[in-house]
Amino acid sequence: AVPGFKGFHLSGTVTEPAMQSEPETVCNVAISFDRCKITSVTCSCGNKDIFYCAHVVALSLYRIRKPDQVKLHLPISETLFQMNRDQLQKFVQYLITVHHTEVLPTAQKLADEILSQNSEINQVHGAPDPTAGASIDDENCWHLDEEQVQEQVKLFLSQGGYHGSGKQLNLLFAKVREMLKMRDSNGARMLTLITEQFMADPRLSLWRQQGTTMTDKYRQLWDELGALWMCIVLNPHCKLEQKSSWLKQLKKWNSVDVCPWEDGNHGNELPNLTNALPQGANANQDSSNRPHRTVFTRAIEACDLHWQDSHLQHIISSDLYTNYCYHDDTENLLFDSQGWPLWHEHVPTACARVDALRSHGYPREALRLAIAIVNTLRRQQQKQLEMFRAQKKELLHRGVTSITNLEGWVGHPLDPIGTLFGSLMEACRNLGQCKSLEYQHLPAHKFLEEGESYLTLAVEVALIGLGQQRIMPDGLYAQEKVCRNEEQLISKLQEIELDDTLVKIFRKQAVFLLEGGPYSGLGEVIHRESVPMHTFAKYLFTSLLPHDAELAYKTALRAMRLLVLESTAPSGDLSRPHHIASVVPNRYPRWFTLSHIESQQCELASTMLTAAKGDVRRLETVLESIQKNIHSSSHIFKLAQDAFKIATLMDSLPDITLLKVSLELGLQVMRMTLSTLNWRRREMVRWLVTCATEVGVYALDSIMQNWFTLFTPTEATSIVATTVMSNSTIVRLHLDCHQQEKLAGSARTLALQCAMKDPQNCALSALTLCEKDHIAFETAYQIVLDAATAGMSYSQLFTIARYMEHRGYPMRAYKLATLAMTHLNLSYNQDTHPAINDVLWACALSHSLGKNELAAIIPLVVKSVKCATVLSDILRRCTLTTPGMVGLHGRRNSGKLMSLDKAPLRQLLDATIGAYINTTHSRLTHISPRHYSEFIEFLSKARETFLMAHDGHIQFTQFIDNLKQIYKGKKKLMMLVRERFG
Repeated sequence: AVPGFKGFHLSGTVTEPAMQSEPETVCNVAISFDRCKITSVTCSCGNKDIFYCAHVVALSLYRIRKPDQVKLHLPISETLFQMNRDQLQKFVQYLITVHHTEVLPTAQKLADEILSQNSEINQVHGAPDPTAGASIDDENCWHLDEEQVQEQVKLFLSQGGYHGSGKQLNLLFAKVREMLKMRDSNGARMLTLITEQFMADPRLSLWRQQGTTMTDKYRQLWDELGALWMCIVLNPHCKLEQKSSWLKQLKKWNSVDVCPWEDGNHGNELPNLTNALPQGANANQDSSNRPHRTVFTRAIEACDLHWQDSHLQHIISSDLYTNYCYHDDTENLLFDSQGWPLWHEHVPTACARVDALRSHGYPREALRLAIAIVNTLRRQQQKQLEMFRAQKKELLHRGVTSITNLEGWVGHPLDPIGTLFGSLMEACRNLGQCKSLEYQHLPAHKFLEEGESYLTLAVEVALIGLGQQRIMPDGLYAQEKVCRNEEQLISKLQEIELDDTLVKIFRKQAVFLLEGGPYSGLGEVIHRESVPMHTFAKYLFTSLLPHDAELAYKTALRAMRLLVLESTAPSGDLSRPHHIASVVPNRYPRWFTLSHIESQQCELASTMLTAAKGDVRRLETVLESIQKNIHSSSHIFKLAQDAFKIATLMDSLPDITLLKVSLELGLQVMRMTLSTLNWRRREMVRWLVTCATEVGVYALDSIMQNWFTLFTPTEATSIVATTVMSNSTIVRLHLDCHQQEKLAGSARTLALQCAMKDPQNCALSALTLCEKDHIAFETAYQIVLDAATAGMSYSQLFTIARYMEHRGYPMRAYKLATLAMTHLNLSYNQDTHPAINDVLWACALSHSLGKNELAAIIPLVVKSVKCATVLSDILRRCTLTTPGMVGLHGRRNSGKLMSLDKAPLRQLLDATIGAYINTTHSRLTHISPRHYSEFIEFLSKARETFLMAHDGHIQFTQFIDNLKQIYKGKKKLMMLVRERFG
C-alpha cells in the first residue's frame, strides 16, 4: 500500500504474501525518524526481536528507493492551521470516532484541561507536533528495543553455549562494534544491557561456590565484553559526564562478588600488572589494591586516560607531522632520527587507543597511531640490542636473566599485537582493493622508510610480538590463551605470500631475536619460566628455509629449549643422553599447558629432521638438540618413528644417516623407559628391533651385546633375540653363514645372561635360543635346575618340563616335573585348578619311563594333591597299563600291571579314599538342599574308589553308617543316602 509521509513520521501497510501453510497478512507500520536515524517503530505483526522486523525494513527501503511514490504531507500542525472552526471540530470528532476506544478517555481529559483556566497545558504557548521533528538541541538516537535486547541475551545465556547461542552472542557483540563505528550512541546502551544480563547469569555464583571454571567459549565472551568496555570508555569524543556514568556502572559490576576475573582463575592472587597508564595511574587506588583483576579492571583504569596530549593529537590528526630537530639523548623521545613521531606509552594501553579509534569509526587516525607505535617498538628493539651488547659479557657470565615482560603482548587481554596487525592489514586491503587474499605492498604514508608498506609493517610487528620474551602467565585459561593467540596470529601470517621485501624483514627479525638478549624469547640466556618459542620458531624455520637455511636452523635450534623441565642442578655429562631421564619427575605444576608445549617442541624437531634429510652435519646437530632438550620419552619415540619414515620413503634408497638418527633416538627411549613403567614399552621394543634391522647386522649385534642398558631380561629374550634369530630377519639382511653364526653367538650369550638374571621369565626362551649349541644348552639347563629349588613356580617348571619332553629329553623333563610337584599344593575343592593337567601329564610321563620313576613321583603327588577326583583319575590311569611299556627301548620291564595292594599304588589308593572322606565331611558342613543330588553323585564316585581296595566294600558301608549317625539332623539328605546306598 502507498505509505503516507508527514514531516518526521512515515506510515504504511506492508503485505506479506501467502505461503503454503500461512495466509496473506497485512501489517500496519509506523516509523518516526530524526536526522537520518529511525527513532521509534511500531508494527502490528507483534514480532519481537533485537533487530527491526521485516515489515519495518520493507517500508524503510520502499521510502528510500521510491521517494516519489510516497505522498508527502506537511506537518500536521500546518494542516490544522489552515482549517476553520467547523473543519477543526469535524476533524476531531471523526478522529475520536475512528479510534474511540483508544482515544476517548485521553480526548475527554485533554478537553477538560484546555477548558480549565489554570491548567498546566494552558501555561505553554502552542502544542506539540510529532510529525514536525525534534529541535536541533534535542538528543536523537536510533530506536533500540531495550526489553528485547535483555530477553534475547538472557535466552542465549540460558542455553549455555548450545544451539549456536555463543555464535548469537558474538553477533550481538559485533552489532555493538558496528554501532560504535556508525557513532550510534545506542552502542554503549546496548552493551550495558548485555552486561547486566551477563552479570545476572545464575551460573556465575554456582561456579564460584563449586570452585569450577567456566567453559572456554563463555570465558571468551567475557573477554570480548571487557575489551568492548575498554573501547567505549576510550571513545575520543565522549562527554565527561558520559564517561563518569560508565565508570560508576563499571565499578558497581566490578565490586560484585561473582564478577569474573581477568585471568579466569579462582583464588589466584595476582599483583596489579598494568605498569601502564602514565596519565594519572594512581587515581584508582581502590581497584589496583584488589588482589585480583576482573574483566572490567582495565576499562576502569582506562577511564583515567584522556586524549588531550598535544603530541598525541598531532600524531592522529596529520600525515605530515614531523620534526627534524632530533636529539638522541632521552629515553622518551617524541621523534625518531628520521623526524617521525613516536608514542611512548605502555604498549597494550597504546594499542587499546588504536582499537578504540578503529571501533569508533576513525580508521585514518587509528592507522597513524598504529604506525607511530610500530616505529617506537622498532626503535626500542634497536636500543635494547645496543644495551644488551654493552652488558652481554656480564649477563652471559651470570648465566641467568631477569624477565623484562611480566605481561606478554601475545595472549594479552587487550590483544595489542592483533590490534596493530589488524589495523595495518585493513589499510593495506582498503587501499589495494585486493581481489583476493593477496596483500599488495602499498607505499604507505610519510612515516615509513623507503620500500616499506603497511604490509611489511604488519608482518614486522607480528614477528616482534611473537618473539618477545615474556613470562608464562598464571592459570590454565591465561596459558591456553597464549597458545591460541599465537596460533591465530601465525595462521594469519601464513595467508601472506613471502616476497623478497618480506624475506628481508624475516631475516632482520630472526637476527635480532638471536642477538636480542633478555628482550627476545630466542636470546642466548632466557628466564626459566619464559613462554617457549617452539610454535613461532617452526613458522620462522619453514619461512626462512628456502631463502637462508643457515639462519633458519640457527633460529629453530635455539628455540628447542624447554628450560622449565631442565633440572636446576648442573646437567652433568650430556654425552650420555640417558641421564636426562632423571629430570622428568621435576614436572612443573604451574604450567597447565605443558603437554601441548611439549608436543609443539616435538613438531619443531620433526620439521627440522624432515628438512635435514641427506645432510649429515645438520642431522647430527638436530639429533644433539633433541637429546639435550626433549624430556618426554613418548615424544622422542615419535621423532624416532618420524625419522625412520622419512629415511625409508619408498621412492628412494634409505638415507643411512637419518636411519642412524632414528636408531639413536630409539636407543635413548629404551634407556629412558627401562626403569619407568610405560604402556607402549612392548611396541617401542619391537619397533627398535625393526629399526636396527634396517640399519644393518652390526646394529643388531650391538643392541644384543648392550642389552642390559636397553631392555629387561624378558624383553631381551622373548622379543629382541627371538626376532633377530627369526628366518625373516636372516632373509631380510641376506646374511651369510659366518654372519649368521656371529649373530647367533651374541643371541646365546644374551640368553644365558638373561636366564641367570631372571630365570623365572627367561629360562624357556634361553633354552630355545641355545638349542643348536650343545654347551650353551647344557648351561641353560643347569641354570634352570639351580633356580628350580629357589625362585621358580610350578607352572614355569611344568612349562619347561613339557618343552624338554618335546625336544626329546624325557629324563630331564621328568626331573623338572618332580621339582615342580614339590612346589604345588592342590586342596580338596580345587577340582578345576589349571595345574591338574600338568599333574596328570607328569604322572603319565613317569608311568611311561618305568616303575621306579612312577614309584618316586607318587609320594610327591600324595603330598601335594588333596583333591579326591584328581587322585582317583591318576589311580585309574595307573591301573590300566603296565609302567614303562611305552618307554624307551632297551629298558627292562616286568610287563605286569602294578598291584593295588603294594607300594606305591597302595599309598595312592589310601590317599584317594582319605581325600574322599575328608571332602565329604567338608561338603556336608555347608550343604544346601539344592546340592543334594550332586552330593549323592559324588558319593557314588567315592564308592567306585573304595571298591578298588580288597576290603573296600566293608570300608564304604562303615563310612555310610558313620555319616548317617553324625548328620542325622539332615533328614531329607540321609533319606536320599539310604535310598541309594542302603
